[in-house]
Parts: sequence; structure tokens; C-alpha cells
Amino acid sequence: MAASSASDGKTGKAPAAPIVIKKYANRRLYNTETSSYITLEHLAEMTREGRDFQVFDARTGEDITRSVLTQIVMEGEAGGQTMLPVSFLRQIIAMYGDSMQAMVPHYLEASMAAFADNHAKFRDAAMKPFEHLAKQNLAMFQAATDMMTGGVFRKGERSAEPPAPAEKPAASAEELALLKEQLAALQARLDGIKH
Repeated sequence: MAASSASDGKTGKAPAAPIVIKKYANRRLYNTETSSYITLEHLAEMTREGRDFQVFDARTGEDITRSVLTQIVMEGEAGGQTMLPVSFLRQIIAMYGDSMQAMVPHYLEASMAAFADNHAKFRDAAMKPFEHLAKQNLAMFQAATDMMTGGVFRKGERSAEPPAPAEKPAASAEELALLKEQLAALQARLDGIKH
């Protein structure tokens, strides 16, 4: 099988059946789901999206998914998007025929799953400061709104009297200045990420 379905373990839904792709003798690929001819780049995009597919030889019915995926990798490598170091490729080639050959696919699959998991955790950890800053900004905007309206409007109702003093005082000028400073620093980091 190709890419794993994104909807299996986390959402509780059963994984969708793989999309069937037929490869004809003229090397054209036919997507039976969309009833259209596609390219290897389409299959690469489907893989990046986590869509599962299987490629069959249209004449023999043989499952050729592995060779098509390998072709996509090789085109990526030839196109300057190299990810596979020469030493790694040599090690893979050397493992063919070795007594440990049967273990290599399981090891590589587990290694890539661990890498993807670590990547997701790193991405989530990188977003935590932004969540904290968003909460601070929301508190600052709420405090500014309360200051501007005098706290008179609450939940769409108009009160004749201002509300009783809150237990926590509104943000001081120092706190607002600090929040503005943090917001400017965050904007600078975001601008740096975009470029």
C-alpha cells in the first residue's frame, strides 16, 4: 500500500479504501476515482495529503505501487530535491541479499514513523508560545474594551450603573507596554519565518 490514510486512528473512522490507479502500457496513469489521467506529480501530491492509493498494471492487474512510488522518489532526487544521501543509498543496496534484508523495511518504517511523530511534537511545541501570546492579547483587548466602554456593556445588555469593581485591576500602563513589546517581537519573528 501507499500512503496511510489520515482518517484512521485519530478520528475513530474506518480507513477509506485506497484509490485505484491504473497504469497503461503508454505509461499513462488513470485515476478511477476522478475518471481522469494524472501524472506522477499528482500521485506525489496525493501522498503528501495522506491519501491512500494503489497502482495496478492495467494489462496484467499486478500491483505496481512500490515501483511507482520508487519512481516518484527517483524523479524527486533527479530534480534537485535530494533527501537520500549517497551513503544511505549504498547501505540500502548492500542490504539486498543480506540475511537481515527482511528486517530493513520494518526498521525504516518505524524510523520514519518516529521521525514524523517527533516532527509533529516539535511543531506543536513551537506553537505554544504563540498560544500564550494570543491569550495575553485577548486579555489586553478585553481590558481595552472595558476601559473604553467603562464596563457598562455586558453580554449585550445596557446597565444603568457601572459594574462593581473587579477583583483583578485592569492592565496597567506598564503591562500594556510589555504586551505591545511582546507583540512587536512576535511580529518580527513571524516576518523572519515568512522570508
